[in-house]
Amino acid sequence: MKLYSYFRSSASYRVRIALQFKSLPYEYVPVHLVRNGGEQLSETYKHVNQDQLVPALVDGSGVPIPQSLAIIEYLEETHPEPPLLPREPASRAYARSLALQIACEIHPLNNLRVLKYLTGTLGVSEEAKSAWYRHWVEVGFATLEARLASDSRTGSFCYGDAPTLADLCLIPQVFNAHRFSIDVGHYPTLARINANALRLEAFAQAAPDRQPDAA
Repeated sequence: MKLYSYFRSSASYRVRIALQFKSLPYEYVPVHLVRNGGEQLSETYKHVNQDQLVPALVDGSGVPIPQSLAIIEYLEETHPEPPLLPREPASRAYARSLALQIACEIHPLNNLRVLKYLTGTLGVSEEAKSAWYRHWVEVGFATLEARLASDSRTGSFCYGDAPTLADLCLIPQVFNAHRFSIDVGHYPTLARINANALRLEAFAQAAPDRQPDAA
C-alpha cells in the first residue's frame, strides 16, 4: 500500500490516521505542495491523480484512489476492524454527516490552492488572507460546536467513546486552526475531543510533525 501525502495536508492527515488506527503498513510518498512550485502539479504526479491534489492511495490493484473520504471508506470496507463507522445505519449517517460538515463546509474554503488564489491572482494581502481563513473556520467551528455540545451522542469523541470518521476530519482541522492562531478554547467540545484523540497512538503517529517530509 502506497500513500501519496504532504505532511501539512488536512486530507492526507485524515488518511494517515485511518491507516494508523487500522494498523495498516504503507509506503509514504511525499508530494510537497509548496517546493518547486508545487510537486503536485508535475506531470509525474498527474499520472497518479489527474486533479493534482493529495492524498492518493495505491493498493493491490495498482489503480490510485484519490479523495480522502473515499480512501477512508475503502479502508473501512477492506479492513473493517477496528471500525471507523458505527454499525447502525442512522448512526453511520450521523458520523458521516459530521465528517462532511468539516470536509465539505469548512475545509475547502481554507485549502492551500484557495489561499494561493486569494494572494496570487486576486492580490489579497497576507493579513487579509489570514482573516479570510480565520473567519470561515470560526463560522464552521461555531456551528459544529453547537451541534456536538447539544447532542447526547457526543462522548469522548464526536460520536460515542471511540473515534469515527468524524474525528479523523476534526483533528486535522483543529491542527490547522492552531497554525492560524485561532483560539480553539472558544469551542470547548471541539477542544476536548481533540485532546482525547491526540492521546491515542494512531493520532499521534499521524501528526504532521511525525512525517518524513516535515523536516
